[in-house]
Amino acid sequence: MKKLIIVFTLIPFLFGCSLQKDKSEQNIAVVEKYISIIETMSLDGMDTILSDDYHGLGPSFNDSINKQQAIESWKYNVENLYEKIEYKREQHGSVIISKGPNKGEWVSSWAELNITYKNGKSIVIWANTAYKVENDKIVKSFTFYNEADALEQLGYVFINPDNL
Repeated sequence: MKKLIIVFTLIPFLFGCSLQKDKSEQNIAVVEKYISIIETMSLDGMDTILSDDYHGLGPSFNDSINKQQAIESWKYNVENLYEKIEYKREQHGSVIISKGPNKGEWVSSWAELNITYKNGKSIVIWANTAYKVENDKIVKSFTFYNEADALEQLGYVFINPDNL
């Protein structure tokens, strides 16, 4: 009888863990679909995967974008800027934040990005994006990468104005 009580006590816990695992895998699949949209440079996919109240932040502290701006920016970049984007050595992990303003289910994506521009120049950057996923849609993202490194690879030179 004692063993039976222990088994029945553990069943909800085990069932809850398996549901969480399934949701994590589902959320990672949403992010992988988004990455596929980027790599194939699809103009249609962004509208379907970003929620209507999407809010993207980064890579700079003051960078902020909503769904409409993200779609317009992506369309411009595909038509005028990017030739090819490849995600290499990517890793995804899922986490639940239980308190605070960013409470919810998140997927973190680390990757080496190889970006080729229409002018023939290429860069390689390390990028991390954390995606908040709800109802199979991305509702928020924080993107981090070294913008100065990307610009240097494109040939930009940084000059301290104090040295002019």
